[in-house]
Amino acid sequence: MTTLPPPLAIGPHTVQPPVVLAPMAGITNAPFRTLCREFSGGKGLFVSEMITTRALVERNEKTMQLIHFDETEKPRSIQLYGVDPVTVGKAVRVIVEEDRADHIDLNFGCPVPKVTRKGGGSALPYKRNLLRAILREAVAGAGDLPVTMKMRKGINDEHLTYLDAGRIAVEEGVTAIALHGRTTAQHYGGTADWDAIARLKEHVPEIPVLGNGDIWCAEDALRMVRETGCDGVVVGRGCLGRPWLFNDLVAAFEGRPEDFHKPTLREVATTMHRHAQLLGEWIGDEARGVIDFRKHVAWYLKGFSVGSEMRKKLAVTSSLAELDAHLSELDLDQAWPESADGPRGRTSGNNRVVLPDGWLKDPYDCAGVSEDAELDTSGG
Repeated sequence: MTTLPPPLAIGPHTVQPPVVLAPMAGITNAPFRTLCREFSGGKGLFVSEMITTRALVERNEKTMQLIHFDETEKPRSIQLYGVDPVTVGKAVRVIVEEDRADHIDLNFGCPVPKVTRKGGGSALPYKRNLLRAILREAVAGAGDLPVTMKMRKGINDEHLTYLDAGRIAVEEGVTAIALHGRTTAQHYGGTADWDAIARLKEHVPEIPVLGNGDIWCAEDALRMVRETGCDGVVVGRGCLGRPWLFNDLVAAFEGRPEDFHKPTLREVATTMHRHAQLLGEWIGDEARGVIDFRKHVAWYLKGFSVGSEMRKKLAVTSSLAELDAHLSELDLDQAWPESADGPRGRTSGNNRVVLPDGWLKDPYDCAGVSEDAELDTSGG
């Protein structure tokens, strides 16, 4: 019999089962979090899209919408991205003083070149003193709110940072760490290094360590916990077009594999409609909601027998009626196809890492990070 992990403690919050929805730009908005939470029965932790600290401090209109939580979301979890300790501290204090969240996560995992070339994202932990300063300001400003962080192994195999970053996080009062078992150079290619997650857990036994990378099904989550000893899992690309994965994750961690959800295409179509509808209600415009939903279509339909022409039609819908009309033409009695399992979203690698000039010369010198590193980009 599989030994199931204990509940995950994030400060005063108990996350049971220890499952976290990873922040994904343009994906983990309020509508998608609602779907995932409904399938999980309200269990787990569902983190917002990444919020840039400068935009929050400047009260950017779009940003203020992104940090709005439904009253049913408990605990409210915001991920922040920043490169300047002072600005990060100000953003954290805005959240605390205006009671906008119950948990703050910090993003040090973004591998996108337009971020790393400015010293942000997954490039930043290489500068140990800058990382420490940001964490110190965030924890000080957060007061009683728990602060966690998400990071990668390092820039590449020659410049690994995760063990140093983990120790710095413990010393600065971070509550938990999530590690994506890839380097910046890997982007989303290759295989996630779960051994690194195990090493980090051994290195910082004082706080929970969560594993991230290559969790495509509930069995993967259990295997990660079993093989690495991590305290919980963070799921990103595996739930694209599969919000019901959170049903399976809860069932797996509660020892109920017989309750895994393998929806028919009819059930998938129903979820697609609800997702698009929720987006329209959240945006305040049905057409814009359906247009925003288009990027999810291929993920939902992966593995099902749907002709290329119909896929093209579904990818250009602009109303719920049009979406429903196209879906009604499909063979909705199709059972869940085994080919629907496995990798989703971005899977290609990118071995070129773009960094500021001289970035790797000194791992402690904080010079070289500019404000324009704070772009509206996420990932990890």
